[in-house]
Amino acid sequence: MRIGFGYDVHAFAPNRELWLGGIRVPHTVGLAGHSDADVAIHALCDALLGAAAMRDIGYHFPDTKGNEYEGIDSKILLRRVMTMLREAGYELVNCDITIAAQRPKLLDYIPQMQQCLSETMEVAVEQVSVKATTTEHLGFVGREEGIAAYAAVLIQ
Repeated sequence: MRIGFGYDVHAFAPNRELWLGGIRVPHTVGLAGHSDADVAIHALCDALLGAAAMRDIGYHFPDTKGNEYEGIDSKILLRRVMTMLREAGYELVNCDITIAAQRPKLLDYIPQMQQCLSETMEVAVEQVSVKATTTEHLGFVGREEGIAAYAAVLIQ
């Protein structure tokens, strides 16, 4: 059994779609990033890679490789990470993701995120926990400058 932890943050940006947990969430702005900037999936990928001591998402999918990962759907990255884990002999036991966002409110989107992530990782939906919180108007999240995500995983 191995435990991994991941964290990611992206600033809000105009003229971008907001992608969280693999689904598009309606909002007035999206997140800035080289890919689709899905902070939840990026934190999850880092947690999975960290649990297996396989470095991090930036090492495997760098934004310095020209257009290869520009605008990429983060679900593609998550599928590749799961393939890497399985090739190394690991399987996901469970994951727990927390998305910190002052706005938009995410409660109604969490079941869709769980379903999307479970399908993408090819695991049961019961193995995927997604939660949302605010920061009570504190920090960059509270000032609505961006969104942060944290992920913990257990692999065996």
